[in-house]
Amino acid sequence: MPRQVYGESWRFLPRSELLTFEELERLARIFADLGVRKIRVTGGEPLLRRDLPVLIRRLSVLPGIDLALTTNGSLLAGAAADLAAAGLGRITVSLDALDDEVFRRMNDARYSVDDVLAGIAAAEAAGFRRLKINAVVVRGVNEASVLPLVERFRGSGHVLRFIEYMDVGTTNGWRRDDVVPMREIHSRIDAAHPLEPLAPAYRGEVARRWRYRDGTGEVGFISSVTSPFCGDCSRARLSAEGQLYTCLFAATGHDLRAPLRAGEDDAALARRIAAIWGIREDRYSEIRAAAHDVARRPEMSYLGG
Repeated sequence: MPRQVYGESWRFLPRSELLTFEELERLARIFADLGVRKIRVTGGEPLLRRDLPVLIRRLSVLPGIDLALTTNGSLLAGAAADLAAAGLGRITVSLDALDDEVFRRMNDARYSVDDVLAGIAAAEAAGFRRLKINAVVVRGVNEASVLPLVERFRGSGHVLRFIEYMDVGTTNGWRRDDVVPMREIHSRIDAAHPLEPLAPAYRGEVARRWRYRDGTGEVGFISSVTSPFCGDCSRARLSAEGQLYTCLFAATGHDLRAPLRAGEDDAALARRIAAIWGIREDRYSEIRAAAHDVARRPEMSYLGG
């Protein structure tokens, strides 16, 4: 959320427009009944949501659900123990560099790399043994951070994943020339620490998995620009105010808050959700190469990754 766009005068939604924890739990239960097996709490920064462990506790008891959270790590040191106690299963932390200057260039952040590393350490202490560490790579900004990140997390038990810089929203100033293809990152790592491929853990897995041949861990590559995976995508996104999006790049969502608050029962809501999903034909990343869509889209902070 660039500071020059979302400054101190920015007016966020009133709390009455946000789904309550009870509403989120109810919709999550309906999604689970429809076959959803993974729920990821994301943002924006989800740890800014007041009493988040209460929501985690509500979601963690849903039968058959693998519950995860993605965070920038700035508040994780003070939250990890409560999240673990509430039943959170997995954590993904965003960390694009180990050098504070580069890190702040990437994130316009007022917190430090040490804050994020303290959050990771707190998560480890709370019992989260296998974190995912996500790093977006931008040409001319943090390519030199790739190998230091590899050295920091190789052998840690955590999975480092590199992500191509995506054109989500319009405030990040995305240009195709800023994208570092994952094959380039792979080659750089492989030259220092030889890699061998791993089979996908499940159909639709977005990261291509590799392991270090010396047995010191795993690294992943998410090539959503140069090698899109729309055909196998199985991800729906529910925004904080109840809009259902069928694609990270969707221009519009489908309102679930209005029928929910109008008294629609679970069966009717389930039919509504299934109908929306049944006609989805999103494939933005596949058509991006042919013609870049410059129409305004929701920001990543609004939809979640």
